[in-house]
Amino acid sequence: MKHLIYATGLLFATQAVAQAPDLTVYTYDSFATEWGPGPAIEEGFEAQCGCDLEFVAAGDGAALLSRLRLEGDATRADVVLGLDTNLMAAARDTGLFAAHGVEADFALPVAWEDPDFLPFDWGYFAFIGNRGEPMPTDFRDLAESDRRILIQDPRSSTPGLGLLLWVKDAYGDEAAAIWEGLADNIVTVTPGWSEAYGMFLEGEGDLVLSYTTSPAYHVIAEDDTSRVALPFDEGHYMQIEVAAAVGGSDRQQLARDFLAYLVSDEAQSIIPTTNWMYPAVEPSGGLPEGFGDLVEPSQPRLIAPGDVPETRDVALEEWRAALSQ
Repeated sequence: MKHLIYATGLLFATQAVAQAPDLTVYTYDSFATEWGPGPAIEEGFEAQCGCDLEFVAAGDGAALLSRLRLEGDATRADVVLGLDTNLMAAARDTGLFAAHGVEADFALPVAWEDPDFLPFDWGYFAFIGNRGEPMPTDFRDLAESDRRILIQDPRSSTPGLGLLLWVKDAYGDEAAAIWEGLADNIVTVTPGWSEAYGMFLEGEGDLVLSYTTSPAYHVIAEDDTSRVALPFDEGHYMQIEVAAAVGGSDRQQLARDFLAYLVSDEAQSIIPTTNWMYPAVEPSGGLPEGFGDLVEPSQPRLIAPGDVPETRDVALEEWRAALSQ
């Protein structure tokens, strides 16, 4: 009888596992790594949903959008996490996304009311260097210096696209001349952020495009105060990262539940010391101590999502022309 009870219990347990709903979330590589926020967010959401959450890493944010375009309605994704305001217009044009219906008290520098795309973190782009070394104060100063810089490709990387728009927003018609000046400083253009930052840590460049929050990682995780963000006089371009539910998914309620969890206090408390960005909703415990001494841009910059495609096309041609000379 004990064997029968055991076998019956095992059968029910196996069926329960088999029937647990699954949720597939496409995201960028660093989010899903063991040191990123993915594992903790997966554990936290699965404890609430009784489901199986799977993160699928798809390169950087721009590469993520390219994959979605390629897959179209046949995509496996139920949720896409890791696009940003610079990609929102192009993402919306795919027709793949549905309204999220999630309400939150956002702590963003700008008002947010988009029905489809839900912000989960944000930050400012900046060049990161080593304390005590020459620190250019703007892009012109950088172009005139001998600083070796590592940047990301704007066609595959959200930081790379952010840099492109930062220069264009700050300099307008003079942006092409800025890129011509910067061309000699560029050591390499990497597909994504991870490759460029890794090269910087190996000493293969003097400065790397990253975020004003990046030094907080070195302070909190490594007790290292040698990495600093360079404050630029023309201000810093903002990145707001977003998530969205795929309209063709058969997991609509579960997708919305996940998005609601993503902006919950539990999940937002995970973001600062795993994704090393500002949370979109301020956690009840506040920000970690290492975030208190970060660069505060004198002029925050952000191009409205609907205006990005036209601006990007012009800026990309200027960038290509300057770097091909």
